[in-house]
Amino acid sequence: MNKVFRNSWALFLGMGAIMLAYGYQNALLGVRAVIEEFSLASTGFMMSGYFVGYFIGARTIPSVISGVGHIRVFAAFASIASLAILVHSVFVNPLTWFLLRVITGYSMVSIFTIAESWLNDRSSNKNRGKVLSIYMIILYGSMGSGMFLLNFSSPENFQPFILISVLMSLALLPILLTKRKPPTFKKIKSMSLRELYSSSPLGMVSSVLYGTIQSALFTLLAVYAAAMNFSIFDISLVTFMLGISGAISQYPIGYISDKFDRRKVIIYSTFGAAIFALFAIFSGGTMYLPEGLGSSKFWFYFFLIAFSMCSLPMFSLILAHTNDFITRDKFVAAGASLQFAFGLGAITGPFLCSLFMDLVGNNGFFVFLIIFHCLIGVFAVYRMKIRPSEENPDSQFVAVPTTITPVGMELNPTTEPIEEPEKIK
Repeated sequence: MNKVFRNSWALFLGMGAIMLAYGYQNALLGVRAVIEEFSLASTGFMMSGYFVGYFIGARTIPSVISGVGHIRVFAAFASIASLAILVHSVFVNPLTWFLLRVITGYSMVSIFTIAESWLNDRSSNKNRGKVLSIYMIILYGSMGSGMFLLNFSSPENFQPFILISVLMSLALLPILLTKRKPPTFKKIKSMSLRELYSSSPLGMVSSVLYGTIQSALFTLLAVYAAAMNFSIFDISLVTFMLGISGAISQYPIGYISDKFDRRKVIIYSTFGAAIFALFAIFSGGTMYLPEGLGSSKFWFYFFLIAFSMCSLPMFSLILAHTNDFITRDKFVAAGASLQFAFGLGAITGPFLCSLFMDLVGNNGFFVFLIIFHCLIGVFAVYRMKIRPSEENPDSQFVAVPTTITPVGMELNPTTEPIEEPEKIK
């Protein structure tokens, strides 16, 4: 463990600062959109811009890195992301913010790709599981902590945008000043979507549906909370609990999925998430009734945590299930294609969810999540009836962050062996 930190401390420190800024930015823009009285459809459209940029970047950034180099690309896109958030404070309208979100999404996928290729280069078969675990803890922990920066200053002021830019800029220092040699980048091949569907129909379909859920969940929860008249502290608290509780539940749910038919675990998890989302609607709807009739916010928090613990491990479950039906040499390619399918769904999630909120009110946020989680569950039940389970000794659950790029899939310790990193002289 000490060796992992010694080899990668600069990267972990830089990524921690970036994820602080990323978590803060998502919550800040959602709350500010409510204050500025953007329509829900405009807010959903604006927030979806991040995933448009992320999707485009995931397909094009490997060639940019190969041509320019890791350090230059990292510095360039961290700087671009830092500048983009400042422009948000100058031009406050949904269309401009959409374009800025596209730029931010492209910049972030570039940063993630570089970080994960760096971790791959510093990892071996002995430690890459630990590296992935530390990386995920830093991502979720920093992102969750970033939500509390919402209390730094009123979202109506320009200071929060400056703080996000400062954090992004600070992230450059430990990485640019490190003496570590930049990694050797190799482009990851992926399966075609047709081949992926042929190998695992449930894996591909549920990845698209879950991308829709996940993007709406992380971009619009702050919008929902602000519209429900939560205080700034309450908004930061619910967004923090969402990320942290979901990260904590990855390992126990993964352990269960390795012991039983993984599709059953997916079914129980996704329907469990739908049920807890329904309970969140009931508890949220009674929070502001007169004393003696209304429920405590505690119950809303409780059901949100329970929802998150069922929902957030879904991508890792889907990845492990897909690997159940393929050979180890295809794990990375399949993971890259699943991330592609996830991105297709993620582009539409915030906009579709905002339409639900427009149609049925604020609780349309949870109605949307319930419907899409149920779609995954129904399709999983259908697939269980027409295809028997597979025993694949090479496949096991590995917790991965949903932001992971195709390059990061190689950190999965169940994939093909990788060579020991060269010693730094």
